[in-house]
Amino acid sequence: MGCVHLPSQTLGMDIEPIPKTSFDEGDDMVCDSYSSWIMKHPSALYEFEKIMKATQNKKIVVFLDYDGTLSDIVDNPDKAFMTESMRLAVREVAERFPTAIVSGRRREKVQDFVKLDGICYAGSHGMDIISPVSSKRFGGQGHHRRVVDEKGNEIVLFQPAADFLPKVEEILKLLTLGTKNIKGSRVEDNKFCVSVHFRCVHEKDTNNLEAVVRSVLEGYPDFRITRGKKVLEVRPLMDWDKGHALEYLLDTLGFDGSDVVPIYLGDDRTDEDAFKMITTRGEGYPIIVSSVPKETMASYSLRDTMEVMQFLQNLARWR
Repeated sequence: MGCVHLPSQTLGMDIEPIPKTSFDEGDDMVCDSYSSWIMKHPSALYEFEKIMKATQNKKIVVFLDYDGTLSDIVDNPDKAFMTESMRLAVREVAERFPTAIVSGRRREKVQDFVKLDGICYAGSHGMDIISPVSSKRFGGQGHHRRVVDEKGNEIVLFQPAADFLPKVEEILKLLTLGTKNIKGSRVEDNKFCVSVHFRCVHEKDTNNLEAVVRSVLEGYPDFRITRGKKVLEVRPLMDWDKGHALEYLLDTLGFDGSDVVPIYLGDDRTDEDAFKMITTRGEGYPIIVSSVPKETMASYSLRDTMEVMQFLQNLARWR
């Protein structure tokens, strides 16, 4: 088998203070009550047969976020391991449908977490993608490189943010140095972006953390900050996100026709870019993973990783 918004908030130098509510689970705008929210975004488990019947005689392609979707959110991002049961569910899905993991993490890190062949990986919010062929539609040949993986297979690396890498490395060093005395903070190298985690930072120190990020970004006007679940993401200021990554993968894998149905599962603000793309496309199922009501462009919902696993099991076994 082939491997397969709300718009990101650009803060630049107008970084808004980290609100106290950002330490509630989610970091997203909470709306309505859960009962009214679930009416707008029904459970993908309860509506599973309806979804699948609508995909008959069409080609399903599955896209999965990692943190908060395949693994639980944990204090230490280096220990966000997926369970063996979840790994098995993903493997079974990939045996039936083209499947890709699209994460904000460094691509190599996600591959190490998932430990599965036969699927595609897109890291750094889609700025680092492995695919079998290059795309003429996206970026020409400028950001494509043919490489040989550890198993001797020739693959194509697509890295549209490659020109930003030296600056990303500078920012990484400055943020690591600037936050070293803020207890609980963690700066993560995600290759083409830098993640500043504040899940374990005391509320009284969050303004200081914001000030450090603001100070560093003063020297880099071509970078932006977006927010995730208790994390600030420093990313190149460019027209590329998870939605574009989804389009890129559909294109390079030959699944860009009207008979293709992308199914995307994700839990974070950055996944909204992919939800928007599917909604604009007019074909597919954006599914948000959340146990609390929040603003989203997703059509359906799942409460947590356990429901994600059940959905994937159902998908793999559907006949």
